[in-house]
Amino acid sequence: MATDMLKIGDRSLNSRFFIGTGLFPNPYVQREAIQASGAEVLTFAIRRINLEATEDDSILQHLQQDSYLYLPNTSGAKTAEEAIRIARLARASGLSDWIKVEISANERTLLPDPIETLKATEALVREGFTVLPYTSDDPVVCKRLEEAGAAAVMPGAAPIGTGLGLLNPYNLGLIVEEARVPIIVDAGLGSAGDVVQAMELGVSGVLMNTPVAKAKDPAGMALAMKLAIEAGRLSYLSGRIAKKRYATASSGLEQFKLT
Repeated sequence: MATDMLKIGDRSLNSRFFIGTGLFPNPYVQREAIQASGAEVLTFAIRRINLEATEDDSILQHLQQDSYLYLPNTSGAKTAEEAIRIARLARASGLSDWIKVEISANERTLLPDPIETLKATEALVREGFTVLPYTSDDPVVCKRLEEAGAAAVMPGAAPIGTGLGLLNPYNLGLIVEEARVPIIVDAGLGSAGDVVQAMELGVSGVLMNTPVAKAKDPAGMALAMKLAIEAGRLSYLSGRIAKKRYATASSGLEQFKLT
């Protein structure tokens, strides 16, 4: 596990936990939870950042003394054109050339628009961004995003903020099986058990915000999620036993049968 690093684009990461910075009750709890998570990648909605003075922004200023990789997202965009414009503004402000493409046309479900997401991904890859698109758990769409040049693909487990857990593990398994880039589960997970289940399917990492920020003890939950990611990853690498229809004695009693 010491050498089991996650490589996305030209960056190698020790942590497979990507954490969002929103929804925390205050900056102190936010900072405590982020530290407990061990995350190296922080994501936030660009529309919440003062791009004219990022060094003084109320969200980022509490994190400046630490070394994090910023993954700004285009939350709030409803079209590819909006997402592209937001990404360009983020890069021009010096935030990052990594971008999480997030485009939703439905405010009630916040489900990603696959057509607009693909358009934005293609355009931003051509402009030299490291693109991580948030999308649905459709194996075909995920493959198309990979082929468009996405550095990693981020299918949702369930709608954003619902905490419903992994609604379609079969699809996620297919996505992982076909992928040649990292698969990061983004959105819908609610507990450490959900995280372990996703990691055991072979995903490369997990992005979450609400389950940590809205927990009774955000720092404690961040640590729980960190450990769940590590346990699920180690379980996946170690290889689980095959499922069987009938019991098999673990004590090897057949060798003691009387003749």
